[in-house]
Amino acid sequence: MFTLFPALDLRSGRVVRLVQGRAENEIVYSDDPAEMARHWTGQGAAWLHVVNLDGAFGDADTQNTAALANILAAVKAPVQFGGGVRTLESMRRAFGLGVTRIVLGTLAVENPDIVAQALQEFGAERIIVAVESRDGIIASRGWVASSGRDAVEFGRQMRALGLIRALVTDIARDGMLQGIDTRAMANYAQATGLQIIAAGGVATLEDIDNLVAVSDQGVEGVNIGQALYTNAFTLKQALARVAAVESTLDAAPRTRKPRYCEG
Repeated sequence: MFTLFPALDLRSGRVVRLVQGRAENEIVYSDDPAEMARHWTGQGAAWLHVVNLDGAFGDADTQNTAALANILAAVKAPVQFGGGVRTLESMRRAFGLGVTRIVLGTLAVENPDIVAQALQEFGAERIIVAVESRDGIIASRGWVASSGRDAVEFGRQMRALGLIRALVTDIARDGMLQGIDTRAMANYAQATGLQIIAAGGVATLEDIDNLVAVSDQGVEGVNIGQALYTNAFTLKQALARVAAVESTLDAAPRTRKPRYCEG
């Protein structure tokens, strides 16, 4: 089933959005992350995506840690969490708080050996890699640094390690409400063998339709931030569109395209 992930980006304990990931382009949407989490689950969210922006930027993140704990106490929906998680111990702490799945970004780029250890300790269902790129090149350290790594090559490396899932963000589109590049997301899934959660640029319900339509090509969900916070559409409307498209697809089975595989 295709999954919608409302995003809660935390900075200094508040829910914000950063246009194209830039710290200077901050818009504050709530001073109460737990209440925002309740709002999204009340609208039907099956998962939440929480980002510790302070941790991603290397800043003190005590307020965000407290906000995450409050979110986990406030809702029963599973939480996918990332931002500044760069050691096995920080993963253990997040899981100890009650996080269901952890997103690894900078760590995966800079130290894949620890990713391999994390997979061995926690399992592939609990670890997801963040593939965040501009013009096909991986960015890291809160998107402020370029790794020089080709995004497809990086994804294949992560798949070879044993990862099965990636959160793929088109940084240039993130927060811009310009629409998501559906074909690029499907192509990335096909090229790497990773299951994809798309992110960056969702603007309309048609974006949701288009992504669900390629779910058989490895696109299993989408993070939604700015579109929900600016009321471009509601989460209930988006969930209804997912159900409608999936019903249509179930009535007309398609031939699944072959996936990339190592070896």
